[in-house]
Amino acid sequence: MKPFQQLLLAPAALGLMAPVAAQAADVNLAGVNQYAAEEQVTSISQFSDVRPTDWAYQALSNLVETYGCVAGYPNGTFKGGQAMTRYEAAALLNACLDRVTEVTDELKRLMAEFEKELAVLKGRVDGLEAKVGELEANQFSTTTKLKGIATMVLGGAGDTGFGDNVTVNYDVRLIFDTSFTGKDLLRTTLRSGNFADSVFGNGNTRLEVAFQEDQTGAPGVDTVGINRLFYKFPVGDNFTAVVGAKVRQDDMLAIWPSAYPADSILNLFTFAGARATYSKNLGAGLGLSYKKDGFSLSANYVSNEATSEDSELGVGENYTATAQVGYAGSNWGAAFAYTYTDFGGFDFNSLGLSGYWSPISASWAPSISAGFGFSDRDNPFRNGNDDAWSWMVGLQWADAFMQGNALGMALGSAGSADKGKCARFGGANCTGGIWLPNGQETLAYELWYKFQVTDNISVTPAFFWVQNDGADDTFGGLVKTTFRF
Repeated sequence: MKPFQQLLLAPAALGLMAPVAAQAADVNLAGVNQYAAEEQVTSISQFSDVRPTDWAYQALSNLVETYGCVAGYPNGTFKGGQAMTRYEAAALLNACLDRVTEVTDELKRLMAEFEKELAVLKGRVDGLEAKVGELEANQFSTTTKLKGIATMVLGGAGDTGFGDNVTVNYDVRLIFDTSFTGKDLLRTTLRSGNFADSVFGNGNTRLEVAFQEDQTGAPGVDTVGINRLFYKFPVGDNFTAVVGAKVRQDDMLAIWPSAYPADSILNLFTFAGARATYSKNLGAGLGLSYKKDGFSLSANYVSNEATSEDSELGVGENYTATAQVGYAGSNWGAAFAYTYTDFGGFDFNSLGLSGYWSPISASWAPSISAGFGFSDRDNPFRNGNDDAWSWMVGLQWADAFMQGNALGMALGSAGSADKGKCARFGGANCTGGIWLPNGQETLAYELWYKFQVTDNISVTPAFFWVQNDGADDTFGGLVKTTFRF
């Protein structure tokens, strides 16, 4: 109800209680004439008998200051506490209606003046409504979002030059993220590629984009397979549980202790410096994490992929069990982790300490990521233990030379895959970060620059160099093009 309606109805109702049989000749119109003739007031403070505590104070204030249609009585009073005659009410209503009519006419004039612009806006709104209706009618799912990553790599690597092994490879991932409550996540990832037999698909020159591509369960390259299938859901306010037929170790950690981008170049720089601790083992698994005020605890179990292919959890052999404690602030974080690995008759006890710092906004200062890992392996063939360690330092400059682009470089211990075990147990088992002792004598370097061509397309030229322990150095270069949709 509008303000003047609130104000008029009460006294009008009181007026209706008076005898309605009185003739017009019996009515004294002096008060009405005086009311109508009085000049309009411009502020409610001009009424000596109106106080802020009165129930109709705000409504009266709106009529006075917005519409300017209240005059009151000659003695400066409003007399809101007494009944209003029907003629006085009519005079007040007439004055206010005149002002409302003036406002309406002004609005009509403005609408006529901007008629073309209003028509354009209306057309756009109608068009948007039609598009929304079409999207709703043809949407993929009300609960599932589809994301895609397609990568193509042209490059080569060898011990004498880039041309030793020039290759063109691709990797495609289709990620289906489904939520049933808004807080849970069912992730299904389909993956295909042809890196497995290339120089970028094995050993220390394996690219990140090729990591575990041969563990999709597909019989060979160029075949689509399931790379992820897990369900993540909250348990109470601070706990998160994950269970999956195909889930990776890092899918179940509360934080990842590195800011060095996961989509960099060499895969060996994506383990936060602790290759055996953060092995990124993939298989059937489950995990639980707790996170509050930046602090976190995580524990998870993942069977080895070769065992999980038969839908067995593989308890007793070929698995990893990881525990992590960490903290993540607004622009820095750190974590300490322990992983026990049972792999082909070998027992590994691995420790990792990793952290990162990032500037609040893009500047000359890069984000800094560093990590250190130590592993103790029980070697039944030597009746003793083998010790090994790894480390890495990674730098990344956001908005380098141009907004949206990025510059990155990393240095660290490359380690080496235990090729004898790979031959014995199958190539799929080589991706878990198992490496020989004395890995500290092997170093790797990489330098890359990512051109963000559009929001969805990036082109990254890169150079890398691996100093192999007891063998010739390997160096190479590539151009990686990534499409995200």
